[in-house]
Amino acid sequence: MTAVKTTETAAPAGDIPPALPPAVTGGARKRRRRGGAFDRALPYLLLAPALIAILWLIGWPVVSVFVTSFRQLNLGELVRGEIVWTGFDNYVTVLQDERFWDVSVRTLVFTVSVVVASVGMGLGIALLMRVLTPWVRVALQIAMLCAWAMPILASTTVYQWMFDQNYGILNKTLVQLGFDSFAGYSWFSSGTSTLSVVGLLIVWQAIPFLAFSLYAGLVGIPRDLYEAAGIDGATGWQTFRAVTWPEIRSLLMMVTFLSTLWDFKVFAQIWVFREGGPSGESTTLPVLQYLEGIAKSHFGVAAAISVLMMVILGLITFQYLRKLLQTEEGKI
Repeated sequence: MTAVKTTETAAPAGDIPPALPPAVTGGARKRRRRGGAFDRALPYLLLAPALIAILWLIGWPVVSVFVTSFRQLNLGELVRGEIVWTGFDNYVTVLQDERFWDVSVRTLVFTVSVVVASVGMGLGIALLMRVLTPWVRVALQIAMLCAWAMPILASTTVYQWMFDQNYGILNKTLVQLGFDSFAGYSWFSSGTSTLSVVGLLIVWQAIPFLAFSLYAGLVGIPRDLYEAAGIDGATGWQTFRAVTWPEIRSLLMMVTFLSTLWDFKVFAQIWVFREGGPSGESTTLPVLQYLEGIAKSHFGVAAAISVLMMVILGLITFQYLRKLLQTEEGKI
């Protein structure tokens, strides 16, 4: 009985598929390996054109500036096409110049002041937009968009008119309010007052981006957290410190970092106002670089200043990345 069942269930010998030749199976494996390697390389191949373009548009100018900083490249060498290598002489010239250190300190103080003011006001407006009624919030956002869309030179010219010594609306308004000492007052008589006006302009231009970015972060905070804080009896400041601050801290650090990079390199506003004056008291590192390179045709010295600026910005970037990587998933 058992033998019969075994005979009935056994598969006929003719139904067994023939074994494939080794050459066929080996070729399939090779094709799979080739296909897998191509699939892994495909993303890099697709990114290669963009990467090459970025390296060409950004990397090559950086390399060119670095190489130029080791050359004596004045107007004469530029016209004659001569290449005169001077080693670190340009860096020695820059670092031994007391004006460079004065300008560097002024640039750092100016940058820190502007960044603190713009980020602080941007955060305040972002918090304000969270509690405003929809129509008021939309009106405020439209006003900020108009300010943000205004060209730099146009807004700088408007500020020049506002702070004009004889015809400025600010002096006239202050006189009408009873401050007669501001009649004919010059807001550009010193480097400190000039940079203060420029800083006010830069803050006004930076607030829209900062406010919109931080407001986007505030909108993403769950309302349940605020409700729980209210149930616990937390005050407004306690709610901000326990709920809002932890949620937007990483975003706030990012926009602060970006503002530092942008404000450190400000040139157009300072140059349009007083070209670094009066008597060079409002000169910052970008203006000094322009004066050495374009005005005096000392391109090697200007390139050395550019490299030193990149070193400073590199240190700032390193500190930002170091703090970003100290905590899990980049949350500070």
